[in-house]
Amino acid sequence: DAEFDMGHWASAKAAEIDRLEGIYRQMLAGSKVEVVEGWAKLVGPGTVEVDGRRFSAPRVLLATGGTPSRDAIPGLDEAMTSNEILDLRELPETLLVIGGGYIACEFASIIAGLGVRVTQAYRDVLPLRGFDNDLRRRLADAFEARGIALAPGVAFESLRRRDGGFELLRVDGSVLSAAAVLNATGRRPNIAGLGLDAVGVELDDKGAVRVDVDSRSSVDGIWAIGDLTNRRNLTPVAIAEGRAFADSEFGPSSPGRPAARVDHRLVAAAVFTEPPIATVGLTEAQACTLGPTDVYEAEFRPMKTAFAGGQQRTYMKLVVDGLDDRVLGAHMIGTDAPEIVQSLSVALTCGARKQDFDRTIAVHPTAAEEFVLMREPARST
Repeated sequence: DAEFDMGHWASAKAAEIDRLEGIYRQMLAGSKVEVVEGWAKLVGPGTVEVDGRRFSAPRVLLATGGTPSRDAIPGLDEAMTSNEILDLRELPETLLVIGGGYIACEFASIIAGLGVRVTQAYRDVLPLRGFDNDLRRRLADAFEARGIALAPGVAFESLRRRDGGFELLRVDGSVLSAAAVLNATGRRPNIAGLGLDAVGVELDDKGAVRVDVDSRSSVDGIWAIGDLTNRRNLTPVAIAEGRAFADSEFGPSSPGRPAARVDHRLVAAAVFTEPPIATVGLTEAQACTLGPTDVYEAEFRPMKTAFAGGQQRTYMKLVVDGLDDRVLGAHMIGTDAPEIVQSLSVALTCGARKQDFDRTIAVHPTAAEEFVLMREPARST
């Protein structure tokens, strides 16, 4: 008869964020960084204005991140985003999640786990566009098994308030209703008010700052990193890009020293749903467009829950170059997937081949051992 106290959780979450922010402020102070708080904008080459004060430097680094998109359909600005849902003090009886990406799937999973009746609507036929299709299908099946109602494959027309909640009108004439709505249709680069046009910083067709491999914008002396550039929108990638900028511009110099750069081609990612997903490298579909591909698969009920009647399943996949045996991608859905794939990403970064996996002795009994026990390809294309 346990109960979840959303108000207590929200307070604890806020306190933890304040604690972490305090640590970062101490780190900045310890590094003798002057912090100027306020709204900043570019007013000229190398010049930034913050609430009437002007600062000049030969290098300006833009790192304003992303912000939730709110205008995909009329009325969407009435819905919560990932910002507001974290501040709820009470759970709604029902929740409609609009979107099929990371944020949509994670919050659908979390809120459903707290006993809320959740419906998730998205335009594609499966959630998590861009991930390996075998993971996408299994996540959809797992969501439905947990009682999350999926409403895929239909575009949205508008969102409107009604007594006691909201209605989502779809182009096929269907209507989805809920007491609360989460807008998880995506995020966009946070460029509003930055003054990019005043100095001629080029943007791409998504509104992101266009940069080269060294994060340089089209204007000399201006760099951009993180979600503002819309390359790989993940926190560790933004950190790596910032570190690369610092090392390149301020690190020890020597004749011919190459610039520090981030390789965006091989970045591990996780989706913290129930069950969780983790992936690194190429999907099967991506690999097949490049040449001969061998696919290795394993699917099973983990021993630690199967003996007690647990029905949870784990699925693993290795995507291998059919010509040189190099492992191009590793994908997993199931318990501990993020932890396991984080370690595997080291092997892929080092250029591991399938034969390296084959000669690795398994740790038994673990779920991760299946990645080194898949001997025969499930299919070759």
